[in-house]
Amino acid sequence: MKRYINLIPMFLILGLLTSCEAVETIFKAGMWWGIILVVGVIGLIMWLLSRGKN
Repeated sequence: MKRYINLIPMFLILGLLTSCEAVETIFKAGMWWGIILVVGVIGLIMWLLSRGKN
């Protein structure tokens, strides 16, 4: 029984580390989508402005 009591904190710590990694991955993906969208919108605005001058 004592052996199982020693394993419980280890599993809790491992569970916390994997959830932090999952959140980090989600935020990295969100950051990249934000960068891609901003660059796309700026490119679209520049294309529309250059088209309007002709």
